[in-house]
Amino acid sequence: MVVDNVQYHIGLKNGEAGKYCILPGDPGRCEKIAKYFDNPQKIAQNREFTTYAGTLLGEKVSVCSTGIGGPSAAIAMEELAQVGVNTFVRIGTCGGIDLSVMGGDCVIATGAVRNEGTSREYAPIEFPACANFEVLSALVQGAKNLGARWHAGVVQSKDSFYGQHSPDRMPVSYELLNKWEAWKRLGVLASEMESAALFTVAAALRVRCGAVFSVLWNQERKKAGLDDQESHDTDLAIRVAVEAIKILIAQDKDK
Repeated sequence: MVVDNVQYHIGLKNGEAGKYCILPGDPGRCEKIAKYFDNPQKIAQNREFTTYAGTLLGEKVSVCSTGIGGPSAAIAMEELAQVGVNTFVRIGTCGGIDLSVMGGDCVIATGAVRNEGTSREYAPIEFPACANFEVLSALVQGAKNLGARWHAGVVQSKDSFYGQHSPDRMPVSYELLNKWEAWKRLGVLASEMESAALFTVAAALRVRCGAVFSVLWNQERKKAGLDDQESHDTDLAIRVAVEAIKILIAQDKDK
């Protein structure tokens, strides 16, 4: 939806965001991410959508917050695509599921379990929510370049934070607990709330999207009596995302 040439929710005009955009959930994280840009400037703020723009390697880039969950993330991607963004990197936090994943690690999503509702209004449930290969590869290379401890694999996307953390008190506990056990047995790395929607919307819009997450903790390690270190420092995942954008800019210039 456009009003006076401005996207209704994000408040941007065509070309203001550049071709590359990082998508955090938290509006408060945008300024921190933008500090890694050259000449960063805040260009818009409306509802949960805060946007900064700057440059990397001489190319215009941006960061736009999406709020929590798939619906608002899809709105941000839809409207950013309308103003010229064609490459997205989701950066956020997650909780580990697989026992190999520890607090402070980076998880790079190869795909996402569509355990949410937004993607169902874009594609049949049989359609897989997958990261774009070029963005995925750039994120892996970025993590390697920075010496990060990283994992690449499938993540679970959900709509209810408390459905994960307090499943026993939910009327549908039988379903939540059984599916959680399935994700564990299938080697799902972590749980978060946006990537399935973003990967599916990106496929529908024919744009590129990948995702990297900073692991807060791992409740399954705690249950197993293993060390469950807690980390709320997202800086490494942010730097991996910025490094990936630089890699993509350089690759795109060579095409």
